[in-house]
Amino acid sequence: MVSPFAVANYFIWLANETGSFLSNLKLQKLVYYAQAWHLALEDSPLFEEDFEAWIHGPVLPTLYQKYESFSWKPIIENVAKPTLDPSLEKFLKEIADVYFWCDAYELELMTHQEDPWKLARGNLPLDAPSTDIIKKEWMKDYYASHAEETEEDENFAESFI
Repeated sequence: MVSPFAVANYFIWLANETGSFLSNLKLQKLVYYAQAWHLALEDSPLFEEDFEAWIHGPVLPTLYQKYESFSWKPIIENVAKPTLDPSLEKFLKEIADVYFWCDAYELELMTHQEDPWKLARGNLPLDAPSTDIIKKEWMKDYYASHAEETEEDENFAESFI
């Protein structure tokens, strides 16, 4: 298992390498999708921390707090390419191939339409604060059901193009 900060560092490094805008909001969603798809495809979490169903989508509070000072601005940190297990690096690259080029609001809208966030929020209004946990079981079940629909594809990224 890795820390969510190691996963975040991969995406921050990628943003630096590509000159891309990466806000705290977008980083949260990328780390969320990495966790969700890892649960679905590998039947195990990348990290133990739980996402909460905040107004703008899934959030890891500890990750949010680390980058809160950037507000809506791009995260500017000089991060070396993380040393990751090659299979994890390949997996994160596939996540990036699918989600990295979406903007933060697009990713927010996507998570708002998906069951895990909706289940955690229940009947709360869209603008109501919440710290309710998005259960890993919900994430695993939801994304695994979508993976089954495309399992004949050669790799993860191709199934979304």
